[in-house]
Amino acid sequence: MAESLAPAICLMGPTASGKTELAVRLAETLPCDIISVDSAQVYRGMDIGTAKPDAALLRRVPHRLIDFLDPAERYSAAQFRADALREMAAITGAGRIPLLVGGTGLYFRALFRGLSTLPAADAAVRAELETAAAARGWPALHAELAAVDPATAARLHPHDAQRIQRALEVYRLTGRPLSAQQTGGGAALPYRWLKVALAPAERAELHRRIGARFEAMLAAGLLDEVRRLYARGDLTPAHPAMRAVGYRQLWQHLAGELDLATASQRAVAATRQYAKRQLTWLRAETGVWWLDARQADIQARAVEQLRHALSNSQANWPPVV
Repeated sequence: MAESLAPAICLMGPTASGKTELAVRLAETLPCDIISVDSAQVYRGMDIGTAKPDAALLRRVPHRLIDFLDPAERYSAAQFRADALREMAAITGAGRIPLLVGGTGLYFRALFRGLSTLPAADAAVRAELETAAAARGWPALHAELAAVDPATAARLHPHDAQRIQRALEVYRLTGRPLSAQQTGGGAALPYRWLKVALAPAERAELHRRIGARFEAMLAAGLLDEVRRLYARGDLTPAHPAMRAVGYRQLWQHLAGELDLATASQRAVAATRQYAKRQLTWLRAETGVWWLDARQADIQARAVEQLRHALSNSQANWPPVV
């Protein structure tokens, strides 16, 4: 029964849509604790380029699942699911409400639908794929993936090295496409999901925000942040953390492959492509209340509707507004 389920608010949306500001308003108004759903904010030392909340904001409104991994470490959707469920249980156990905030659709899918049983990483296969990518480029491997798993290839950018590698690895290990094996699994979770998507209604506005935010990141010292990571000596472009949008392009600049202007242009373009993929996933998700990030009263409306839903387990969701 719905009334026996603990509520969990999921604030989703493309990058640069204003999720952090709305999340803070919700956390300061409703009995919510924030859990980050961001595959890059988990890494220490990656603050500016991931739009991580600053120290002052974190003291005011703590966020869970940020800043706990070194950039040399790997982090999977399965690890996120286990960590998020642990934090959610702690929050509900304290009589409060989990507020999951972020734009990593893979992590939200892992929560909503569970994870299929896929083969573990195989070092030999990964080495073969990395060698092939070094010789031919990731777009060539993307084309190879399209021949054996068109459904997965269609949702991946030709330079999404991490996911192309994993999809080809799964195919080589099992003989079956990844898309045929990602059916989810596991018992239903004891939560009533209140899904909210925040995005500007016009794509041009989202593009404007993305460009302005990247300029602000550069002004705030993003290049120096990447330079510190580059200078460590133990990180390479093959590490998942360094494949993050913005970091990847500025890494190429520091390696002498791109001038700063070109690197910045490519970072903005890649961020736009990433936002497009985020929106594609969100539009396919069910039970989502869409909010136009441009509306001046959007925070007040979100608080009002969520407060109503939290006080009445029979309230419609998404709300009829």
